[in-house]
Amino acid sequence: MTLTNKVVSPIATRKLTTAKAMVEGIAQEMERDPSVFMMGEDVGSYGGIFSSSTGLLERFGPDRVLDTPISETAFMGLATGAAVEGMRPIVELMFVDFFGVCMDQIYNHMGKIHYESGGNVKVPLVLLTAVGGGYSDGAQHSQCLWGTFAHLPGLKVVVPSNPTDAKGLMISSIRDDNPVIFMFHKGVMGLPWMAKNPRSLGPVPEEEYETPIGKASIARPGNDVTIVTLSLSVHHALDAAEEVAKDGIDCEVIDLRSLVPLDRTAILESVARTGRLLVVDEDYRSFGLSGEIAAIVGETDPTLLKAPLIRVTMPDTPIPYARTLEYAALPTRDRILAAIRQITH
Repeated sequence: MTLTNKVVSPIATRKLTTAKAMVEGIAQEMERDPSVFMMGEDVGSYGGIFSSSTGLLERFGPDRVLDTPISETAFMGLATGAAVEGMRPIVELMFVDFFGVCMDQIYNHMGKIHYESGGNVKVPLVLLTAVGGGYSDGAQHSQCLWGTFAHLPGLKVVVPSNPTDAKGLMISSIRDDNPVIFMFHKGVMGLPWMAKNPRSLGPVPEEEYETPIGKASIARPGNDVTIVTLSLSVHHALDAAEEVAKDGIDCEVIDLRSLVPLDRTAILESVARTGRLLVVDEDYRSFGLSGEIAAIVGETDPTLLKAPLIRVTMPDTPIPYARTLEYAALPTRDRILAAIRQITH
């Protein structure tokens, strides 16, 4: 974590939920930089359906916190134009599942303008969206899809798993001169009406600070198995690691924090030490993040592995609505436990 402007104590004495930490990061940047504004569906008086903008309208007014019509192509184009003209918009589209209606604006415009202008035009915007399943939201409200957007050149992709990183990554994303897709999992937000996640409440410094985009963190050090994951799956992996530690199996959990750029060095250094790789990804299995990580190890030095790697992912099927079927498909703690025992057998 790179701290800016002020010296921050390494021990934060107060705790925030991930949602509140995100909002605090946005508010501090809006205070610091008048070119920062927020727009999207229900970001105003409602405060965002996942509390991603709570209190911002009251603090900054309707000129800087704009509720938009349900016309995603229009307000994505507006955000891109504002960024090109020197503003720093934060634009929220409620669910990543809804991106399909405005994909042209995302991957053909905001993602390519910098390249097409020979590097002369910057597009500094943050595209904020909710991802993830586990709440019986059905096939059209439960996907992660971060692998889809990591695949498209010109876009940075960040995915925090905890309150500290949520604030730091938000500040880094707003200050970045590139379009950044900021994906938050509903299960890490600490919302009272969703399944309780004890790690969604954590220490967050009051001061401004940046968490570097493209730098993974070691959520749990270990020597026997490397678990590479992100978002809510970090929490499932930590739960599984704590369980197998009772049997003497020492897992290292790497929280990627961002997909683009991807911290390949952190992955390779950990695998070189443990010799075993388990990739946990709530996105779909084929043509995605889990395959990319496998390719990084295979192309660099496949002899690092003492055993074949294992992937625990969403199967290539729409996410079921029924709770029992949904949890059978998701990369849950129990599926991770089984994979750890298999790879260390």
